[in-house]
Amino acid sequence: MKILITSGGTTEPIDAVRGITNHATGRLGQLLAQLFLDKGHQVTLVTSPGSYRPEKHKRLKLIEVSTVNSLQNVLEHLVKDHQVFIHSMAVSDYSPVYMTDLEDVMASKDLSQLLKRHNHQGKISSSSDYQVLFLKKTPKLISLVKKWNPDIRLIGFKLLVNVPKEQLLQVARTSLHKNQADLIVANDLYQIKQDQHQAYLVSAEGYQTLTSKPAIAQAIYERVISNDKNHPPRCQR
Repeated sequence: MKILITSGGTTEPIDAVRGITNHATGRLGQLLAQLFLDKGHQVTLVTSPGSYRPEKHKRLKLIEVSTVNSLQNVLEHLVKDHQVFIHSMAVSDYSPVYMTDLEDVMASKDLSQLLKRHNHQGKISSSSDYQVLFLKKTPKLISLVKKWNPDIRLIGFKLLVNVPKEQLLQVARTSLHKNQADLIVANDLYQIKQDQHQAYLVSAEGYQTLTSKPAIAQAIYERVISNDKNHPPRCQR
């Protein structure tokens, strides 16, 4: 099979030296890519600079992206040419529009006009005590996947922070339905540590509880290679 995997995290530039990013390492994406390669599949890994990635392999195609826009441009073409898409990359929810002094914002009579401005300097001055950064929402790329390829098998990820288990599962079920996904891997940041990663694999049949990155990768692999949807791995409800 041809497997498409995203990993790591995007960075949205504020200026030439600053950006908004996240703490995603790409470790789980690395494990997934290596597992599918070891089992004889072709893997395209779309990842960010500095993220974990497998060793070079004849069946591995590696593509680096940095921003949401560059990721979207790459995925729109790749999704059409793969059978399975595992979207584990942490994608920025917002992108910078304009950064300016607080005094400029307070003096403005129409804040909407500031949204039409852009920073052209290579490095925004740090002389002011306070700066205001305007952000705009980025596209939810997972919502576009089935439009690009209705037949692709889609595994998405959902990360929340310190929420009740049932809330995490409900958000994952909503994403599963909304994005027409086969699986959603639901995580809580408070349950992710260096040697432990509790997650729930949520499908239409129920969910599986897993407690480490290798276990998550193995469970996703088993779901992907299973052609018999009437006999999925045992799930809780």
